[in-house]
Amino acid sequence: MRQQIIVDVDTGVDDSLALLYLLASPEAEIVGIASTAGNVGAAQVAVNNLAWLQVCRAPEIEVALGAAEPLAIPLRTTEDTHGPCGVGYAELPTPTRAVSRRDAARMWVELARERPGQLIGLCTGPLTNLALALRAEPRLPRLLRRLVIMGGAFNHPGNTTPTNEWNVHVDPEAAKEVFDAFSAAPADRRPIVCALDITETIEMRPAHLTRLAARAGSFPVETVSPNDAPGASSVTSNPIIRHLTDAVRFYFDFHHAYDQGYLAHMHDPFAAAVALDPSLARMRPATVGVELAGTLTRATTVADWAGMWGRPPNADIVVGTDQERFFDRLIERVGDFARRVYPPSAAPSPVTAVSGQAR
Repeated sequence: MRQQIIVDVDTGVDDSLALLYLLASPEAEIVGIASTAGNVGAAQVAVNNLAWLQVCRAPEIEVALGAAEPLAIPLRTTEDTHGPCGVGYAELPTPTRAVSRRDAARMWVELARERPGQLIGLCTGPLTNLALALRAEPRLPRLLRRLVIMGGAFNHPGNTTPTNEWNVHVDPEAAKEVFDAFSAAPADRRPIVCALDITETIEMRPAHLTRLAARAGSFPVETVSPNDAPGASSVTSNPIIRHLTDAVRFYFDFHHAYDQGYLAHMHDPFAAAVALDPSLARMRPATVGVELAGTLTRATTVADWAGMWGRPPNADIVVGTDQERFFDRLIERVGDFARRVYPPSAAPSPVTAVSGQAR
C-alpha cells in the first residue's frame, strides 16, 4: 500500500524540492496539495504547485487554494529569500491545470474524514489552513495517521527574529491552535516537528546538484558557483533538473549574501522524507507552546522538555539525523524520477562540468 499524503506548502524553493521528493517516492501517493500563503501569496503558491506538477508530468492531483491571510495579522512574504514568484530564478511554464473548487481547509477535513487513520499530513509552510481545518473538524488529531510539521526553533536561534522561525512567525496564532489541538492526540499521533535545530544542518551544496544532474542523465552536468554571472540560468537538458537548478541557485545566492556559505538549508525536503520514513529522525517528546504576547519573543516556540508545565507531550521534536543518508536518498529518488520522466535521448559523451549560462 502506498502512503497517502496531504501536503500543505507555501512553495517556495525548498517546498518545491519537497514536492519533487514525494512525487519521486514510489511509496508515496499525494492525494491533495494545499497552497498556503507564506513565502509568496497563496494564489502564486497554487500556480507554482500546478506548474511543478505539469513539469513533472504528474497525474492529476488536487491543488487547493488556502487562506489569503494569516488568522490574526497581515501576511508577510519573503520574495528576497525565494524570488519574486517563489521559485528563485526558475521560469516554470504557465500551468494548464486548474485549482480545486474546494478550499484548502475543506480539503483537509474531507480527505481526513474519507480516509480515517490513513492520511499523513505534511506542513512545510505556515499552519493557517490546518488551524482552520481543526476549527471545522476538531477530530483531525485522531483522524490523521501522522502529522509532520516543518517549523519552530527550540535550542537554536531563529531565522526571522533572534528567537523565531519563519513559518511560525507568519502565523503564530495558527501554530498555537495546532499545537494546542494536538495536546489531545494519543502518543502515537503526536506531530513530528522538524525545527531549525535540525533543518539548518541539512545543507545542500553545489555538489549535490551536480550529482542530481548526473543521476538523471542530464547534460551538460553543471556546477553552480558564486562566481557565476548574475541571473545565470541552467542549460542542462532535463527540464526537471534545469528548473530545479535555477530555483536552488537563487537559494544559494541568498544564503551566500548573508554570510552563511554558498549552500541552502533544505528544511522542507527533509520534512517530506521524515513524513514517509520517521526512522530517518531521532526524536524527543516535549510539550510545545507558542508565545503570542512577548514584546521580543512573539512567535517563539517553547519546548518543555522536563514536564515543568505538568502537561503531557504534544509533539515529538527531531533532534538528530544522518544528513548524508538523507541526501543520498534524495539524489537517488529525484534523479531517477527526472530520468524516467525525461529519458535521455542518447548516451552523450562525458562532459566536463560547466557553470550556468547568463540569461
